[in-house]
Amino acid sequence: MQVVILAGGLGTRLAEETDVIPKPMVRIGNLPILHHIMNYYSVFGHTNFVIALGYKAEIIKNYFADLNVINWNISLVDTGLDTATGGRIKRLESLLDEEFMLTYGDGLSNIDLDRLLKHHKKYNKIATVTAVRPPARFGTIHISDGIVTKFAEKDPQDEGWINGGFFCLKKRVLSFIQDFQTSFESGPLNSLVAVQELTAFEHSGWWQPMDTLRDKRALESIWQTGEAPWIKPR
Repeated sequence: MQVVILAGGLGTRLAEETDVIPKPMVRIGNLPILHHIMNYYSVFGHTNFVIALGYKAEIIKNYFADLNVINWNISLVDTGLDTATGGRIKRLESLLDEEFMLTYGDGLSNIDLDRLLKHHKKYNKIATVTAVRPPARFGTIHISDGIVTKFAEKDPQDEGWINGGFFCLKKRVLSFIQDFQTSFESGPLNSLVAVQELTAFEHSGWWQPMDTLRDKRALESIWQTGEAPWIKPR
């Protein structure tokens, strides 16, 4: 299935890296995170990529111009510097299949993409979002009458479900995107909820965004172990 990757944002919270390169080109080990994401999809047989570019688009274009990946079909589309996430999808309209997968160019997971797609087809809605529990950064203290009753290590299960990216979408989703300044995460997704056309695939496994330098270093440390959860044998 066609895979759309949003790779055009400014990445301001990772300015240590993104002052020079776009965030999807920040390297984890020997590859940009964007390449890691594409590798993961390809393991599940999804090798038709449409990448929505924006900030420092030429760097991503140059990277793929020098890359020879057999059996990958890659379309690189400059969707504008100031375009919002929904707008980037809308600018791809002429290239989109009637059904496609979508993710962000800055997050990794060990999600079972086969099960995600099966879930999407089972419910037959316009959109499916992968729901994840964010990595817990702190432990918790339970207090009663001034006395600590429980001192717990950080546990992701204490967190609520959030949008983890990794969508399955029907092209009809474009009718919910008003213009190029529309944020996909606010207006369109809420509108889909209102008409009961958004389903959630619950992923309780590993998931990690790369929003900050701390996140980048965490991913790098995982990579160095040689057992990165997002690496699957071909």
